[in-house]
Amino acid sequence: MLCPHCRQNFHDNTATVIDLHNDKTGEWAMIRRTCPVCGKMVLHLLFGKDKSYEGAGRLYRMNTVISAEQVYPRGSGRPPVPAEVPRAIAEDYVEACAVLADSPKASAALSRRCLQHILRETAGVKRDDLTNEIQEVLDSGRLPSAIADSIDAIRNIGNFSAHPQKSKSSGEILPVESHEAEWNLDVLETLFDFYYVQPAIVAKKRAALDEKLKQAGKPPMK
Repeated sequence: MLCPHCRQNFHDNTATVIDLHNDKTGEWAMIRRTCPVCGKMVLHLLFGKDKSYEGAGRLYRMNTVISAEQVYPRGSGRPPVPAEVPRAIAEDYVEACAVLADSPKASAALSRRCLQHILRETAGVKRDDLTNEIQEVLDSGRLPSAIADSIDAIRNIGNFSAHPQKSKSSGEILPVESHEAEWNLDVLETLFDFYYVQPAIVAKKRAALDEKLKQAGKPPMK
């Protein structure tokens, strides 16, 4: 498990399941874990059914988990935004992370806005609706295939957050799932690295090499 406090991985063998009993909606429990690296607790609220008990009526597990929400620490526990990312883009990303647990739909909408800023301000696409802007950057062929496929996923997930989409089989409006909204954040982190972090690293190395060439009386790199 990745600790949302210190971002270090630890084996998920510290979990304690705490029975919160049942109400008319269903069965509730809490999972408590303690990170052995930083010593801080991580709490998840579980809703489901089919609890299993061991001796003395102690809850052992929730066999069918319908939902699991991280309640401490609040937020996504994702790493900080790299310093190279422009402030306006970073602010949208941070807000998308902050609302993820409470509203995946809102988080996806903010991720969509963040992506649009990146495409307009850094990728240089023509201003249009996001669907066409994504298509333009895909058609340019400048992105690695894995990043291109992931950006296309944001376009589809974003549609669920921006416009009601109904299931053809049930007729119900399809929600944005938490894991889908989190995928958006994963994609944005990849774009941060591609558009901002790696170019900054290359520029720094190039400047150092140019300085060394200058000291040797040679012309800088072309």
